[in-house]
Amino acid sequence: MRNVGRRPIINKRFLEPFIGYSSTYLLCRFRAQKRFLEPFLGVRLACMGRPRRVSTGGLVYHVLNRANARRPIFESDRDYLAFERIMAEVQERVEMRILAYCLMPNHWHLVLWPREDGDLSAFIRLLTLTHTQRWHAHRQSAGTGHLYQGRFKSFVVQTDSYFLAVCRYVERNALRAGLVKHAEDWRWNSLWRHRNNESTTGLLLGDWPVDRPRHWVQLVNEPQSEVELRALRQCVNRGTPFGDSQWLKSTTKRLGLESTLRPRGRPRSKEK
Repeated sequence: MRNVGRRPIINKRFLEPFIGYSSTYLLCRFRAQKRFLEPFLGVRLACMGRPRRVSTGGLVYHVLNRANARRPIFESDRDYLAFERIMAEVQERVEMRILAYCLMPNHWHLVLWPREDGDLSAFIRLLTLTHTQRWHAHRQSAGTGHLYQGRFKSFVVQTDSYFLAVCRYVERNALRAGLVKHAEDWRWNSLWRHRNNESTTGLLLGDWPVDRPRHWVQLVNEPQSEVELRALRQCVNRGTPFGDSQWLKSTTKRLGLESTLRPRGRPRSKEK
């Protein structure tokens, strides 16, 4: 039976060339304004839902954010130091156990262990807001556009060997990008802090939920397998928790993240 009278569905990406905005902008704006735009455009707009935001306390998270258009966020040592100072300031306002981190020229990685529900979102929101304001103020560029490409990405991490794999992934980021010959030589990560036991910004690193391996520096400098890297990147992109199959099944169900395990796109129609 035909759906008489229903307006055709047009995917938001089809509209981008005509409206001139990015898909991220459209997704945010259409969600709030689609009921006003639909009568004007004469079509029904279909936007894919975003993954559910999880901010449950007591869990370990990997958090990532990138610069808008992948432009440089940190252009000098002063920029990196300023961000570390901001992290320390925010840490005083929102208690947060920072387990590992790595600051890269156009993005950053954090491994966080919040104590209370909502602390993760509150910490990252205040961190990015304060950093954006000071970044623009220093460059006298307020009103010229967004510093970050959008909301941060995060996924939950199982606190065992999977946690160690995530910390390796984070602390060897500069080495993997070819910025240094040894991971511990990158001044702007937690591995350098651990090796040198030095902080000029007041940033506090928390104790890990598992014992740090004795030869941790050597382990970080060893390449991770392609299988492990693909799994971690999928977790970054989809927000899928990172852990073994049994933990993954129970955690996604408890946190309402079952959609992160399903393939993207519409399910295939069954052949008649």
